[in-house]
Amino acid sequence: MLMIPGPTPVPEKVLLALAKHPIGHRSREFSDLQGEITARLKWLHQTQNDVLILAASGTGAMEAGIINFLSPGDRVLVGCNGKFGERWAAVCQAYSLQVETITAEWGKPLDPQQFQATLEADRDRAIKAVIVTHSETSTGVLNDLAAISQFVKAHEKALLIVDAVTSLGATNVPMDAWGIDVIASGSQKGFMIPPGLGFVAVSPKAWEAYKTATLPRFYLDLGKYRKDAAKNTTPFTPPVNLFFALQVALQMMQAEGLDAIFQRHDRLMRATQAAVQALGLPLFAAPGAGSPAITAVAPTQVEAEQVRATMKKHYDIVLAGGQDHLKGKIFRIGHLGFVAERDILAAIAALEASLVELGYSGFTAGAGVAAAASIFAKG
Repeated sequence: MLMIPGPTPVPEKVLLALAKHPIGHRSREFSDLQGEITARLKWLHQTQNDVLILAASGTGAMEAGIINFLSPGDRVLVGCNGKFGERWAAVCQAYSLQVETITAEWGKPLDPQQFQATLEADRDRAIKAVIVTHSETSTGVLNDLAAISQFVKAHEKALLIVDAVTSLGATNVPMDAWGIDVIASGSQKGFMIPPGLGFVAVSPKAWEAYKTATLPRFYLDLGKYRKDAAKNTTPFTPPVNLFFALQVALQMMQAEGLDAIFQRHDRLMRATQAAVQALGLPLFAAPGAGSPAITAVAPTQVEAEQVRATMKKHYDIVLAGGQDHLKGKIFRIGHLGFVAERDILAAIAALEASLVELGYSGFTAGAGVAAAASIFAKG
């Protein structure tokens, strides 16, 4: 039972779609399939813009989102409050971009006012892009993308490039309404399918920047994908069976509806947070900054890795560990994608039993399950 931020659980309908015999990727059947998928992807991104599909991970999608619209020496502003924000800064440095970071302590959200101050101070409009991780997977923090986007729009020149890998399909990311120029995401998160596909949504403003961008690119040249997507095809061989899976998953998501999807993830987050606190375990994310995709827990009286090992050994439930300097200090409970209230209750019950097994007694038996159930009862 996967309770991690990716790969996430895959619905049976989607698994069965994966088992279909492949079709030719230059066939009329595949073209029709891609046409349907593209329309549904635009619905999910809440956009009229291009949404392109890559055979890549979320990191590949983000790298494509950076290198297609910038040139060596361009000044970029990168928000860093976790492993993935720092990764995008490293990608930019690898491509000889001039990187300036806005940072926050891991576990705390980025301060939109710092973006505002830096952007307003850029009198010459030299900042070419602002790069933000919406849901910082490493810490379970959701950054205030809506506020940051307003300051980027006021700057007028800078592109807003967003890592929405664990936020798209879990919380509201309205591309057109917020004026986001590039959104990158990956298939193994809110999309509810296995790893292997990356998605990049691109605004007209970003395409204008593409015309003069000079960073090297070939396989990740989004211009090629855009040209072929207009004909419902791909420039390179796609993972056909993942397209079958994506078709079914997007159909399921559209049947549930965006508001219902967002409300479900918010409910699962609140229930998980309430349960963890009822067990006397500290949340790692700052109050009010939790992500609807994942809850990070920072235990002080029991070792995080022992919790994870016990959960897996006795209950076959997999939790995520900490990354970089947080390794061994936190564990993370995923509640993203194909996850229901039943899954949260099962995971919390197993967590309670694991804590007892490890000799932790800082809670009343059943307190975690009761706290989660109370949230679910309220809706």
